Amino acid sequence: MEMEIGIMMSLFGLLFALISMALSLLLFVLWIWMLIDCIKYEPSTGNDKIIWVLVIVLLNGIGALLYYFIRRPERIKLTGQ
Repeated sequence: MEMEIGIMMSLFGLLFALISMALSLLLFVLWIWMLIDCIKYEPSTGNDKIIWVLVIVLLNGIGALLYYFIRRPERIKLTGQ
């Protein structure tokens, strides 16, 4: 009985580790994508590009999510890209 519980806990730990790794990889890909998107398509007029690059770099995943949900739709609406 104790051995079965130990095996189940090991499998649960392994599953948790795999899910954590997958989410981390997805967040890293999103971070890279938003950083490239910002550098490539954000207009160079004013300080918006510099500020958003700093937000994405310094806040990592949270900065990428902020850019994706706040600035990117607004930029696409204004510039079409």
